[in-house]
Amino acid sequence: MGFAGTLALILAAIFAGAALYVSVAEHPARMALDAEHALAQWKPAYQRGAVMQATLAFLAGAAGLAAWRELGGTLWLVGALLILANWPWTLIVIMPVNNQLKAAPGDDTTALLTRWGRLHTVRTLLGLAAAICFAIAAQFLR
Repeated sequence: MGFAGTLALILAAIFAGAALYVSVAEHPARMALDAEHALAQWKPAYQRGAVMQATLAFLAGAAGLAAWRELGGTLWLVGALLILANWPWTLIVIMPVNNQLKAAPGDDTTALLTRWGRLHTVRTLLGLAAAICFAIAAQFLR
């Protein structure tokens, strides 16, 4: 599978695991709080998670592209594109919601946090799909 393929699979799996944790544990727990406390918890969690997830997506995508170049196989390319799709999805679709949540709290905080959770689920699915593509590609190239 080579170093690049191994790295792509590991990084995509870490990304997917972290995103899945946020989607199924952290965000639902946050939403059990009142709006003020949910937002207070979201802000530092977002700050910490954003850097980690952005870095993981970039590095996993770069490693996936390197594996595709080195080994061939469409699944390496598909996995790389899926994990890298988190960047435009986040910047174009999620960032406006993030910016509204980072601004002063308002009456729509709960609705925005609910929307953020749904949008974040797409990030989780992209990460899982990329990790699956890399895992299957690794199996075919044994």
